[in-house]
Order: sequence, then structure tokens, then C-alpha cells
Amino acid sequence: MATIDLIVLGILKKEPMGAYDIQKLVEYRNISKWVKISTPSIYKKTIQLEEKGFIKGETVKEGKMPEKVVYSLTPSGEKEFEKLMFETASKPIHFFLDFNAVIVNLNNVSPDNQKQCIADIEQNVETLKAYLEENLRIKENVPEIPKTGMAVLRQQLVLADAIETWIEEIKKEL
Repeated sequence: MATIDLIVLGILKKEPMGAYDIQKLVEYRNISKWVKISTPSIYKKTIQLEEKGFIKGETVKEGKMPEKVVYSLTPSGEKEFEKLMFETASKPIHFFLDFNAVIVNLNNVSPDNQKQCIADIEQNVETLKAYLEENLRIKENVPEIPKTGMAVLRQQLVLADAIETWIEEIKKEL
């Protein structure tokens, strides 16, 4: 899975860290909301990337804390990161919106259930928008938040706005 490889290699390109720290950073940056990535996949991926020689793990012990493996990028990992950046950027873009599975099956439920499904999706989009707006408000003046991270948040807000407009069209058709 090139996406998770790119995420892990990109994080390690900035600084060496353990799988747990990578996972916490992914959570903090809410990357799993925008990219299919899970906690177990991060741990598996670090092992795979090390086996391929793209990262190198070093066991360290800090104070009374248990030992942990800290990973850093190898020269071949640097090359793989660059390769994945260009490969991923040049691929066609696909939007995977899970709720479309509901939309394509709306005709298989009663009109009342159709309206309820659309209302549920609409509510979830509103919740997402509120979360994004709050997140943007909180993080907009925090200097350590990367501009690229803020750009992704703004992108997601634009998509949520577009989905809201689309839902209004669907509601008129029902």
C-alpha cells in the first residue's frame, strides 16, 4: 500500500521516531480521517519497511522507560520516498466516499427510509463540517502546524461544502 508507505516515510524524513510515536502523530494530525490508515497498519508497515531496507530501527532506552525501537530513514528510504511522492502525485485521483454505497441503493428502500438515509448522511456531513471549522479555528495561528496540514483541512471543508450542496439536489429529487 503506497499511501501508508508514503505517510510513514514522510514522517521519518522529518525526524527519527518509534512506531508508537508515528501512530500518535497520525492521530494528532487526524491523518486517518483523510487516508485509509490504521494503528495496526503503522506497526506492520514499520516492520515491512525495515525488512526492505527503507528504514533502520535502533533500540534505545530513555531513563526508566522500557526499551523502544526508533526508526530512521536510510538512503534507499529517501529514494523510495521521492519515488512514491512522484508516483502518487501522477496517479488519477479517486474519491472514496463510503456513503455512496447507500446512495446507489436508495431505490431499494421505501421513500421514507430514503429520506432518513439522506438525513443521516446530511447530519454526518454537518458534524464533519463543524469539526473541520473548529479544527481550523484552533490551529490556524499555531506556528508548528504545517501549512500543508492546514491546506488539507481547508480542502476537506471545501469537499464537505460540495457534498452539502449535492445533498440538497438529492433531496429535491426524492
